[in-house]
Amino acid sequence: MTARIHERVSRFIRDTKGDASLEAIIILPALIVIFAISWLYFDVFRQQAISQKANYTIGDIISRETEILDDEYIDNARNLLFHLSQAQGDDVDLRVSVVQFNGNGNGSQNGCNGNGNCNGHNNAGGGGANGTYDLVWSTARGDWSALTDSDLTNYESILPILAVGDQTIIVETRDWYQPLVHLANDGFDIKSYSFTRPRFASQVIFEGENDGSGKTWQNNGWGNGDQDAPGGSLCNNNAENADEGDASAECASTTTKPTNGKGKKKNT
Repeated sequence: MTARIHERVSRFIRDTKGDASLEAIIILPALIVIFAISWLYFDVFRQQAISQKANYTIGDIISRETEILDDEYIDNARNLLFHLSQAQGDDVDLRVSVVQFNGNGNGSQNGCNGNGNCNGHNNAGGGGANGTYDLVWSTARGDWSALTDSDLTNYESILPILAVGDQTIIVETRDWYQPLVHLANDGFDIKSYSFTRPRFASQVIFEGENDGSGKTWQNNGWGNGDQDAPGGSLCNNNAENADEGDASAECASTTTKPTNGKGKKKNT
């Protein structure tokens, strides 16, 4: 009896039938998990690249604007961000800010926020001790709120080096990523930011912020205020009251216009 049992056990141990099925049962779950993790990481990087490219696109179109931006423009920029980032629902946040670098002391460049006052706060970052970064304007859509002057201290390490008086556009985006495969968590935010210099103008103007509203313009001695140009310079003045010079009979008699590279005096 014992010999028969020993024989059957030995036969079972030597039998190789069904090895492939048994190995598949053991290895297949591990392979599925490895594949799911690999696909998840690939999809996260893919979505991150899409979000960053969408961020660059928003910054690029804003940097090319020469007209005044308003709330409707930012609303449409967020709608474009929805489309570019392939997002669904309201899980996309957008914040657009303009920062100007100003010099210290006599080199200070004023004019921020439309009222001539720039409150410098940052002596670190790109400017070191030679200047400060000042917030010109900021607006946000979604769960974010607009930046304030005090918030810029958190951006010292990433703000670019700028020349005095130069501005840069900060575009920040946030997209909620919900993976199809739930492994470590249920989802997370994909954040991206970019800096873009205004391309066709020295600044990007936002309605009611740095559009000159509420600012008192003064005469600088060359006729670009509310007073007549001094010293009889009204005729060759190129500023605010240049239209008065064009309409003046006195100026019309002395105005010269180039003709084939040569000036020709008008006769009245």
